[in-house]
Amino acid sequence: MRFSMTRRRVALTLGLAGLLAAGTATTVALTGSDASQAATTSTAAATRAISCSTAAGGKHFYDGPSASKVYDARFSNSAALPKLASYVPQGIGTWWNWSGSKDLLLVTMYHTGKQSLIVGIDPTTNKVVGDVAIAETHGGGITTSMGWAFVQGSTNGIRKYKLSTLAAAMKKAGTPYVKAVGSERKVYGASFLTSYGDSLWSGKFNDKGRDKMYEYKIKSNGTLVTVNKAWEIPTKTQGLLVTKTHFVFSTSYGRTNLGNLYVVRRGQPDLDKAKLSCFRAPSMSEGITEYGGRAYLVFESGSYAYRSDPKTKNVITHLHKATISSLTSLA
Repeated sequence: MRFSMTRRRVALTLGLAGLLAAGTATTVALTGSDASQAATTSTAAATRAISCSTAAGGKHFYDGPSASKVYDARFSNSAALPKLASYVPQGIGTWWNWSGSKDLLLVTMYHTGKQSLIVGIDPTTNKVVGDVAIAETHGGGITTSMGWAFVQGSTNGIRKYKLSTLAAAMKKAGTPYVKAVGSERKVYGASFLTSYGDSLWSGKFNDKGRDKMYEYKIKSNGTLVTVNKAWEIPTKTQGLLVTKTHFVFSTSYGRTNLGNLYVVRRGQPDLDKAKLSCFRAPSMSEGITEYGGRAYLVFESGSYAYRSDPKTKNVITHLHKATISSLTSLA
C-alpha cells in the first residue's frame, strides 16, 4: 500500500524543493575536512563543486516526490523489505552460492536496545529465505567474500562470521543467534562496507564534508590487511558498490532531504580529479550491492521509525534495482 494515500504530506518548503519543482540543476559543493582527514587532505585545499542532476521525472514508482529524472529512468521496484514494523534496514550485500547454486541478498537491520538481524532474500523470487540474530549493531554495511561475512560492529569496527555457520543458522526455523568469530577488526571507519574479489572496502560517514575509505585484502582466515592508500569519498556516504571499473556511492542524511548517487570512475583517489556523475535519489538511501548485473539499493525510510512522520520525503518499503550498465555509462 502506498503511504502517500494514508499519511499527511507537508509542503516542500526547503531550499532544494524549489529547484526540484523547477526541474533545474543545482551544484553541490562538497567542501570541508576534519582532523581525521589530515593525512590525505588539507583543510585549506580547494575542492571543486560537483553538479548533481536534479531535474525531476514525471510519473515515478515510489512514494513522495520524484528524486530525479535520471533516477526514475533507471530504477524500479524489487523485493519488499520484511520486519519494518520493528527494525530499521541499513546495509545490503550479496552472498553467492549460499546453498548449492542458490544466491541471497543479505540485509542488516537494527532496533536500538535489541539484537540486530541479518535477513536473507532470494533475488530470483524476492522471497525471504530466513533471518538470524547477531549482537546489537547499527549494521551500516555487510558483505561476503573468501568464506566469511563481514558486518559493521562498532563505529570503527568490522565483525566477521563464518559463512558455513551462517548458512546453517539461516536454514533453521525462527531467528537463531550467530556469534561473531574473534574480536572485531578496528578500522578507520566502518559506516559502510562492501567487497570486490578478495578486497573489502570500508569508510567513514561524514555529514560535514568529504571523508575517506580504505581497501583491505581479505586472507583465507578472514584477516583484513590494510592497503596503505586512502580514497576520498563524497559527503554523507551511506553505502558503496564496487565494480571492476567504478565506485557507486549512496549518500543521504535526514528524512527531509533527497539523497544522491555518485558514479565514480575508479583509478583516481581524489574526487576533484576523478571522472564522475551525480544525480538525486530518494531520501534515506542506505546500502547498495550488485547481483546479476543489477544494483540493489536499500532505504530506511519505510521502517517504523520514519514512515509515519509527515516530514519523511519518500517512504520506501522495497529494494530498488537498476542495471549496472545504466549507471556506469554515466561516467
